[in-house]
Amino acid sequence: MASFGFSFFGLRFSLVDFCSLPILGLHAAKGVIRAYQAHGDAASLYKALQVERPACTQLRLGARVVSPAFVIGEPLVRTDLFDFDLPGDRIALYPAEPRDSARLLKVEAGGFAHHHVHDLPDMLRAGDVLVFNNTRVIPAALESIRVRGPLRAAVDLTLIKRVDAMRWRAFARPAKKLELGDHLEFSGGLTAAVLAKGEAGEVELQFDRGDAALDAAIAAAGQMPLPPYIALKRGTDARDAASYQTIFAERDGAVAAPTAGLHMTTGLFERLAGAGLAKQFVTLHVGAGTFLPVKVDDTADHKMHSEWGEVSAETAASLNEARAQGGRIVAVGTTSLRLLESAASDDGQILPWSGETAIFITPGYRFKAVDVLLTNFHLPRSTLFMLVSAFAGLETMQAAYALAIRERYRFYSYGDACLLFPRPR
Repeated sequence: MASFGFSFFGLRFSLVDFCSLPILGLHAAKGVIRAYQAHGDAASLYKALQVERPACTQLRLGARVVSPAFVIGEPLVRTDLFDFDLPGDRIALYPAEPRDSARLLKVEAGGFAHHHVHDLPDMLRAGDVLVFNNTRVIPAALESIRVRGPLRAAVDLTLIKRVDAMRWRAFARPAKKLELGDHLEFSGGLTAAVLAKGEAGEVELQFDRGDAALDAAIAAAGQMPLPPYIALKRGTDARDAASYQTIFAERDGAVAAPTAGLHMTTGLFERLAGAGLAKQFVTLHVGAGTFLPVKVDDTADHKMHSEWGEVSAETAASLNEARAQGGRIVAVGTTSLRLLESAASDDGQILPWSGETAIFITPGYRFKAVDVLLTNFHLPRSTLFMLVSAFAGLETMQAAYALAIRERYRFYSYGDACLLFPRPR
């Protein structure tokens, strides 16, 4: 048996020749290695396998491109590659004050540097454009009383996606207390019925009112939907209504904050403009699925929750013009990046776009629209850590996170940030 190995997008892969099996012969392995050595890109590897052994390729194209880990019997990209140990005291329970005093780790393939968010104007260059997500977080955390005949039980709900004027999907805790047809009562006289139950505690609710009346009732009954890694350690308090909202939030619909944007201040905006940096806004209504770890062994089996987003024609035109003039597109947050990549054509043009996206970015994805990424530090085994590993390289991000843990950076939604530059191609 002969084996061959190479590094690809920061991951180490092996091509194994099982001479006794018709699945992958020596000819196919050598052909793939030749394609990698000549071109070093996913498309060439994919084409080589199609030519040599069509049955061997499992690479998915489009919105779910993943690295071609051609190891017989192994997943394409194993979820455990994105795991790491994080001490509990590194999880930030409150934001830095002022917001732009949060620490900022600059991450490049050549090394790391320690800064603060207020240093951002000096870390970018005139002509760059920062793209922010202007979604507004709604008070989507609701306490309810389940009523089933004479029986009563407390159930906490987090709204995750609106279905229509009267219906929402939600995560219930504990979901085992709910059955189809159960009646739920909320403060202020709001009620709902359980229409369906799904996996991982998901339920579908039909409320007793719709449209603006339902929005007002949720606003009155709900609280800010803090991520579970914060909410389980402390209760929501009055500060979170402001702290868990960006200063530029405009369009209601998110049930989780675009957390990189939480670091922005009016003063920082003024300094960015003074340094010749422009800003543009897009909208992606962030769903609670962003908190969920990937539980499958193979990332190709993970199902993303879709989220609604929009890039206006004016914003698309402005971004394309900036790039044509040599400016870089700096996505502020993974939500901005995911939306821009959803809206981009294969040649890197950003198109006007509106609709649902479930784009899932893992190592092997070729970025089309975004040149620099400002983002917080993410959960182990999360789709967001996979995304940043695709952008900057898995080995680079593993080293960056290990450094951040040693240097006591603060993690997650209320934590510190990193400024990522793409891995060398």
